[in-house]
Amino acid sequence: MIIPRGTEIRVNQHGQLSIKTPGNLVIQNSGLYSELESTNGSIRIEENVTVEAVSIRAAQACFIQGTVTAWKVRARRITLEDKARAFIMLQESESLELSKTSRLVGNFANEKELFLMMGKFTAQLKELPGSVDMASPTPLAEGIRTGIQAPPQPQRDEGADHLRSAQALLERELSRTDLAPGEAEALREVLYGLRERNLPRVANVYRDAFAEVKAPSDALRQAHDHLDRYFRR
Repeated sequence: MIIPRGTEIRVNQHGQLSIKTPGNLVIQNSGLYSELESTNGSIRIEENVTVEAVSIRAAQACFIQGTVTAWKVRARRITLEDKARAFIMLQESESLELSKTSRLVGNFANEKELFLMMGKFTAQLKELPGSVDMASPTPLAEGIRTGIQAPPQPQRDEGADHLRSAQALLERELSRTDLAPGEAEALREVLYGLRERNLPRVANVYRDAFAEVKAPSDALRQAHDHLDRYFRR
C-alpha cells in the first residue's frame, strides 16, 4: 500500500481499517476496510487485489484494476480498467468509464433508487436461498402486537448453509497473496457466481476452478466439499 504523508489510519470494532489521506492512495494488498478516502487526490485498486469496503471516496478519481465490493463509491470519475470487477451498490460520479473486459454489478444512484428497484422484484427476492420474507411481520413484532409468544424459528435451509459457507471460505482465501494469478481468477469466477446466486454457472465451473489450485489449503478443500454437498443433494 502506498500511503502519503498526513494519512489517518483507524481500526473499528470489527477490525476493519479506515484510511483517510490528503493525497493519492494506492491499494496493493487485498483486505477488508471500513472507509477509504482521498480528500484531494485519487484512489487506485491495483490488479489482482480484492478490496471490500463500506465506503470509498475520492476527490478526483477511483481507478479499479482488481476487484472491489463496496456499499458506496463516490468520486469525480470512476474507471474500471481491463478485467476489473466492481460490485458497487451506490455510486456517485460525474464520469463512469468501463473497459470492454471489465464488469460492473449494482451501480444504483442513491438509496431511493435501490429501494424502488428491490421493491419491484420482491417475489424474486423471496425465492432466493435463505432469503427473508420481507412482506411478513417478524416473529418478535407479531408477538408484541398480539400478546402471544413468538412462533418458533423455521428450520435452516441446509443447502443455503452450504452455499454461504463456501462463499465465506472463498472470500477469505482470495485475500491470500500466494495464489497464482490463474488460480485466483478461476476461484473468483466461482465466487462471483455465488455472490449472484448464479447456481448453474457455479455448477459448471467450480470443479475445474478448484482443480486449477496446485496447493489447496484446508479452507479451499472445505469450500469444495460444501459445494459438492449442495450440488449432490
